Amino acid sequence: LMIQLKKYFLLILLFFIFACSSVPKNTVNACAIFNEKYLWYKFAKSSQRKWGVPIELQMAIIKKESGYDWLARPERTKLFKVIPWKRKSSSLGYSQAIENTWEIYKKSTGKKYVTRVLFKDASDFVGWYVDQTYKKMKVSKNNYFKQYLYYYNGWTNQTRPESISYAKTVAKTAKKYRMQIQKCQSKLNKKRYIVF
Repeated sequence: LMIQLKKYFLLILLFFIFACSSVPKNTVNACAIFNEKYLWYKFAKSSQRKWGVPIELQMAIIKKESGYDWLARPERTKLFKVIPWKRKSSSLGYSQAIENTWEIYKKSTGKKYVTRVLFKDASDFVGWYVDQTYKKMKVSKNNYFKQYLYYYNGWTNQTRPESISYAKTVAKTAKKYRMQIQKCQSKLNKKRYIVF
């Protein structure tokens, strides 16, 4: 009986993980994303309350980093231009956090059991990172462009050339998301149901 219960539990758990982790159908509209993935709104809002980081910036960073793909990873390099070799970095999941930074986040927050492939943990990580950038580099949490530069390049003040265009994209997406969220936020806030 216990073995059967464990099997059912694992099946239910897998179902919820896959249900929560599929890429939204419409990634250019924040309201459409949150209507499809209501729990993502709850998680992003929780991160906003905790770290003071706008929901639109969290979502714009995650969109740029992973395209909302929970298992996103950098492509492998090629050995002799043919054989798949090592990946360019240890980035993984929604936020594309690298292993070292993720470990710093875990120690800083005291969260031992967080994972990069869950949206809840990814949005909290993005909130934490933006808050750290605000404290370390004195960059406003509403400065989408500069915040993403530090997200992509780290806190070393070394700007990689491609990061400028990436940061412009994130800033543009965040502004669009902000306007969209303003139109549907009151409706989202009224929703009380939790599926699991």
